[in-house]
Amino acid sequence: MDTYTLRPDRFDRAGQDQLVDVRDLQAALPGIRRLRDWAHDALALRPGERALDIGSGTGTEVMAFADAVGPQGSAVGVEPDPNLLASAERRAAQTGSTAKFHSGDAYGLPFGANSFDAALCERVFQHLTAPARAANEIARVLRPGGRVVVVDSDWGTAIVHPGERQVVREVIDTLISATTNPFSGRRLPGQLTKAGLVIDDIGSHALVQDRTVGVGSLVTRISAMAVARGVITEEQRARLVDDIEAGAASGDIHLSVTMFAVLAHKPD
Repeated sequence: MDTYTLRPDRFDRAGQDQLVDVRDLQAALPGIRRLRDWAHDALALRPGERALDIGSGTGTEVMAFADAVGPQGSAVGVEPDPNLLASAERRAAQTGSTAKFHSGDAYGLPFGANSFDAALCERVFQHLTAPARAANEIARVLRPGGRVVVVDSDWGTAIVHPGERQVVREVIDTLISATTNPFSGRRLPGQLTKAGLVIDDIGSHALVQDRTVGVGSLVTRISAMAVARGVITEEQRARLVDDIEAGAASGDIHLSVTMFAVLAHKPD
């Protein structure tokens, strides 16, 4: 599991500072792993194929792709952050993986048309000011019949419970306003379809924070920003924090966001 912290300019320098990521949900990792397992099953890589990971971070998924396609295939990661790129290359060298890595981003994949049999793009679209451009790039580099899984959060599905209803609404609206492409999860099918791809399946998973975390970093940061925006008072924020902590103690708590994974293919 990658452990790097997302930086907004890793994906799109015109995007906003990303206030939170799913990593802020402390119990999210099992859910992310399950959705990644779904993605790998959906892509069903075969020996000899060419596979691409867009926004490959420290290279975990690319190395898994390399194992799946074998020595006759190729697995490539594209990553704009030079530090993450160097880390991925080191990890591949240390493990003897055949995974390869290139500098690039979702707007300009450094490959020719019809280059890959399969592609993955996880938690990138929510950071993009022009996600349609990224969808078009994915369609361009896929071979006819090639498939892709795009995975992203939809912050419009965020749930914060307990708490005063209006205060919770303002906190979630603050989160949405601070995210470059907050509804990316629900928009993926339409954007991939407009890029000329055919939707084959959609998976989802609600990432639920463990109650033992209590308020956690997600609500702490968003509620502080809501106060700074003037949409709630400091007193309302304090009551919300108290309500959530009490809910954590009693078991009456729910903090979550839903991620979606879309499988699509390029028509022959």
